Amino acid sequence: MDKEKIIQHIKAWLKTYCDQAGLFGFVIGISGGVDSALTSTLCALSGKKTLLLNMPIRQTAEEYSRAQEHIQDLEIKFQNVSSLEINLTSIFESIEKTYPIETTQHALAMANTRARLRMTTLYAIGQTHQLLVAGTGNKVEDFGIGFFTKFGDGGVDLSPIADLNKTQVFELAQHIGVVTSILKAKPTDGLFADGRSDEDQIGASYPELEWAMNHKGDDSKLNSRQKEVLAIYKKLNRINQHKMMPIPICKIPSSFLKTD
Repeated sequence: MDKEKIIQHIKAWLKTYCDQAGLFGFVIGISGGVDSALTSTLCALSGKKTLLLNMPIRQTAEEYSRAQEHIQDLEIKFQNVSSLEINLTSIFESIEKTYPIETTQHALAMANTRARLRMTTLYAIGQTHQLLVAGTGNKVEDFGIGFFTKFGDGGVDLSPIADLNKTQVFELAQHIGVVTSILKAKPTDGLFADGRSDEDQIGASYPELEWAMNHKGDDSKLNSRQKEVLAIYKKLNRINQHKMMPIPICKIPSSFLKTD
């Protein structure tokens, strides 16, 4: 992998897309994870205005600290970078008081509500400042297992790193100078109060999922762990197709639309 060529390619792609859209730059939600760290750094390198949003919702101290460290690092390195913190905890708690009890007790429903609340905030701030919402999903998450929230972190204007797998994201992040605390942290979506990692939720690591995504061999020759990982990948890929495919449209037969 030619890291420098990839960085220059994404940087140029971001600048061109922004220019063609007639907007000023990008807004990115900073989670304290490697995907948002790499994406925001690439946006900063484009030379366009780059606004970093830290949007804590009962965030763990470690997640919040990593996000702040990255934001401060980019603000020192780039004059075109600024930041804004919008604590959404009180809004989330208001939603909890409004929803039915069976919904508030549904952990995944409420985790996804966090992501959708952040998406709403990103678009409000983005529209205010005429900025594009930059997505932070990688290839495995966006096109392999659908590990994102529909109309949450999946609701974006453009996806700079969605053609890179997680291993490549880490390699580029290290090359580009992302802070060490993020490079060493276990990947997590930050949507659960217990700070569970992505691997805890999925049941497989990103290198394992990358292997499964590219597997084309004879399944009968796999060891027990490989079979387990492949089953996890296939199941998630199947049940999350609704996230990864265009929204289905019920096409009306033209004969039904003819007027008398």
